Amino acid sequence: GLYKQADGEITISGKPLEGTGKERGVVFQHYSLFPWMTTRKNIAFGIAQVRKDLTKKQRLELADTFLEKVGLGEFGNKYPSQLSGGMQQRAAIARALAMDTEILLMDEPFSAIDAKNRIVLQELLLKLWEGDGKEPRKSVVFVTHDIDEAILLSDKIVVLTAHPGTVAEIIPVPFERPRDRKTLVQTPEYAEFRSHLLHLFYNDIAERIGGEEVVL
Repeated sequence: GLYKQADGEITISGKPLEGTGKERGVVFQHYSLFPWMTTRKNIAFGIAQVRKDLTKKQRLELADTFLEKVGLGEFGNKYPSQLSGGMQQRAAIARALAMDTEILLMDEPFSAIDAKNRIVLQELLLKLWEGDGKEPRKSVVFVTHDIDEAILLSDKIVVLTAHPGTVAEIIPVPFERPRDRKTLVQTPEYAEFRSHLLHLFYNDIAERIGGEEVVL
């Protein structure tokens, strides 16, 4: 809904997508917090876009609830400039989740984060998404260039080629949930699946630069 598609049609629940909508939340690559608002008010602002039925007090209380969920309960009155990059992205995730949209779009949300905090945020996202099993899980479209991140987080991986962007392959991830990172990466099944994805990824690069097929 932010850009018009070049071709074809995008539908959600059978209805054509015609612009932005309240059923979709977005977490961008960069933190996209309003610098003049506190962390708490940034989240409450997002809630206000989709929950007109809530009072200002209720929106702020809901913002506090989600700040606690992402480990920022003590930072609600801090401004974005007073937070680290990882903390700002936690706040952006909290805002998207607090809006309680049907679909969550995440555009390389961890790419600007250092390796340690990237792992922390991946685990946090999984924990929040899996929940307590009492509520239905959200549909998440997650864009990443990190193969291990794609395997850990996804139920299905859509591999795209570049220029023109086309679907090279749609691959179900064969690993059951919940997934334990340390155990999973040591299995031969993980190594085999990862090798297949690497093969698709690097051969797309080879085609673009006119090289030979990469054998892994």
